[in-house]
Amino acid sequence: MPLPVQREIDARGSFCPGPLMELIRAVRGSEVGDLIAVLSKDPGSRTDIPAWLKKAGHDLVAMEDEVGYTRFVARKVR
Repeated sequence: MPLPVQREIDARGSFCPGPLMELIRAVRGSEVGDLIAVLSKDPGSRTDIPAWLKKAGHDLVAMEDEVGYTRFVARKVR
């Protein structure tokens, strides 16, 4: 069952660092507690997104492998 996200970003056409930059913009424009999903085909996102979320103090709620891309769900903590 998909998580109820407040915003979903389709970054499947972007490559490093595009998906991460789109997530950063979305987090800045979101409220604390919001869930943000990012869809990415870029293999670098599998390391970049979780690392940035940890460094920035936000939560990686899910990292789901889909056919041809990965769906990341992040929660804005602060």
